[in-house]
Amino acid sequence: MDIQERIKEIVEGSGVVLFMKGNTDFPQCGFSGRAVQILQACGSEFETVDVLADDQIREGIKVYSNWPTIPQLYIRGEFVGGSDIMLELYQSGDLKDQLTPS
Repeated sequence: MDIQERIKEIVEGSGVVLFMKGNTDFPQCGFSGRAVQILQACGSEFETVDVLADDQIREGIKVYSNWPTIPQLYIRGEFVGGSDIMLELYQSGDLKDQLTPS
């Protein structure tokens, strides 16, 4: 299985998944830390993938989403964005709506 297939499997197999540097207990960059805080503030259950633990995923996720930065949030298989977009959506209330299953 190539890296794009692995990433697709992760994205589509998780309701909410955050590709980040580090993990929820120990984020390795400020943007990843902010992303975790936003999801926790929404009361969302989510999975994380530490891109620092796998260089193939770290580079592959940028190709998969056509988005150059990490963290990256996916909700029900759809790319949402990075921490700046997450913050805007959180502040407007739209992120909580997206996280609520329909």
